[in-house]
Amino acid sequence: MAETLLEVSELCAGYGQSQVLENVSFAMGVESVAIIGRNGMGKSTLCNTLIGLLPTTSGTAVLAGTMLTGRHPERIAQTGIAYVPQGRRLFSPLTVDEHITMLAKGARGRRWTPDAVLELFPRLAQRRRSRAGDLSGGEQQMLAVARALLLNGSLLMMDEPSEGLAPTIVDSLIETVRRLVAEGVAVLVVEQNLYAATNMAERVLVMVAGRLQAETTASALLADPNLQRRYLGVDTIEET
Repeated sequence: MAETLLEVSELCAGYGQSQVLENVSFAMGVESVAIIGRNGMGKSTLCNTLIGLLPTTSGTAVLAGTMLTGRHPERIAQTGIAYVPQGRRLFSPLTVDEHITMLAKGARGRRWTPDAVLELFPRLAQRRRSRAGDLSGGEQQMLAVARALLLNGSLLMMDEPSEGLAPTIVDSLIETVRRLVAEGVAVLVVEQNLYAATNMAERVLVMVAGRLQAETTASALLADPNLQRRYLGVDTIEET
């Protein structure tokens, strides 16, 4: 593993009296890491906790030497986490241009500027005057990723990014992740889609009932149907 960028130690969190995350610990550098698991295993709860939308009950998360635990979401974003939430959470009445312009000032002079993200996603450049609510699912996901990149964070965290996307768009998203890692951006992907997860990341963490149950590789997981059934409840890899 590369030099540690994100270190999560004994992290616990939940909703009210219901504990969801149980002593979650892992570390990652500038690489792509996938967290997989069935529905309801705590994957999205982990994302919400790391970004500050859900308070921790114990444990810590540190990004590049800065403690994330206990900070408000906007402060966490300033430390270097860019988040693409499940469901995209765009502003439907606003255009592509308006979404991008909101973050343009802070991106000035940095790697990811409005021009750079439109170059990465040419389709958005063609639809820059379209409202987010009028975009296709794939275009909306491109816009959600573009918006996150404009924060110029050191870590891009994506929750179920392939959800509802056509196979060609999933493949495009996979290529985008690989390009980002090659350019020095760490990517943490939470995925239920085995095809997407194992093509976005070689290092795979398995979440079961709020715990990281195992660490494996994409190659090992794809080669072992028993592991796929055990951790994801699938008989074969989900082809897209």
